[in-house]
Amino acid sequence: MKIAVMSSSLQDTASHAVELARSLGADQAEVSVSYNEGLSVTVRLGELESVERQRDRGLGVTVYTDGRKGSASTSDFSSKAVQEVVAKAASISRFTSRDKFAGLAEADLMAATPSDLDLYHPWDLDVEAAEALALRSENAARGLDARIKNSEGATVSTEGGFRMYANSHGFCNGYATTSHSISCSVVADNNDSLERDYWYTVSRFPDGLDTPEQVGERAAERTLGRLGARQLTTQVMPVLFPADLARGLFGHLIAAIRGSAQYQRASFLLNARGEQLFPEFVDIEEDPLIPRGLASAAFDTEGVGTNRRMLVERGILKGYVLSSYSARRLGEPTTANAGGVHNLVVGPTINEINDLITDAGKVFVVRELLGQGVNIVTGDYSRGAAGFWMKDGEIQYPVNEVTIAGNLRELFQGIQAIGADIDFRGTVRCGSVLVEGLTVAGQ
Repeated sequence: MKIAVMSSSLQDTASHAVELARSLGADQAEVSVSYNEGLSVTVRLGELESVERQRDRGLGVTVYTDGRKGSASTSDFSSKAVQEVVAKAASISRFTSRDKFAGLAEADLMAATPSDLDLYHPWDLDVEAAEALALRSENAARGLDARIKNSEGATVSTEGGFRMYANSHGFCNGYATTSHSISCSVVADNNDSLERDYWYTVSRFPDGLDTPEQVGERAAERTLGRLGARQLTTQVMPVLFPADLARGLFGHLIAAIRGSAQYQRASFLLNARGEQLFPEFVDIEEDPLIPRGLASAAFDTEGVGTNRRMLVERGILKGYVLSSYSARRLGEPTTANAGGVHNLVVGPTINEINDLITDAGKVFVVRELLGQGVNIVTGDYSRGAAGFWMKDGEIQYPVNEVTIAGNLRELFQGIQAIGADIDFRGTVRCGSVLVEGLTVAGQ
């Protein structure tokens, strides 16, 4: 993909669609155009299992006329198709209800000079090279221990694309991104105990990935550690969420302070800004401008320029997550979060969380969470889980078929420490989180 050519082509398409919408009488119009292509190669038990090539493109048009909104989309970028999809959006707008909150974000909030966040690093990878990498990962996993009896496969993926956004304020800009990953999943068998687990690595640039061998060996180690699992008796105890699972706790926070949850009054954190939600040592920053970040963006999906901000400071919630629409519904300015949050950075409070685990005595360490038992309206939290029972810092035995239960408000307040073992593989960047006083229900 030649990015310079692609950028120019998508920019022309987006600008033309906006002009067409205005010529049809739209008060305002916005257009999003995207193109993505990728390769995914999977091996299983030493043989090539699948090769998938992706090539997707899309154009979405939204028009606003007299407070009415109409949207339409297509994957055809021809001049005729663009004219038809714009006309369709305009036609739809004539039949929708007026909404005084609908419309573009304010013109003076558009990103005037968006930063280059270094998000595009293509990987020149053909099928044979991807297959070789996947085999290295699976072979490392299968060769680690004789108890690794089966494999669900190893996959190497690479994708890249370009997104362009334009609106009738005169804004028209976009950026290219890439994402690469290696994953592996294997099955262990010992004395009729079957367990599976996995591991993966993901990065904007190929050199940022773990080696295939590291991924395979980590997948095997995690799988072997689950053999011989048993249940616990029901009790209240500290629970450690490793970094890769702790991200979800802060994802629940975002769901509760999102603008739509606030104006629909469907949140356990309704009107919670200014409240002490966490202990004083907890700081959470949103930083959209991290170079090469997986959730970095110089502007949101409405063209609003992004900036760093403290979302939680000394445990106090400082603001919400708002698009221009939800902001108007709440009588507030947008926080440049149309499309979601960008790089939520949870500050660590302790270097070695293992020291705290030792001091805590008995701890349940979560390895896997199951089910969707989180109610954002009430804050009730109940998830199936598997993991490890630890005592005085030593693993006693693996555990399965238990349930972790509590309330998110109490869970947030019960955070004892956040580790420095930060997981960078998603929108939320955080370390392991130790929480006191959760009910672990088993036998």
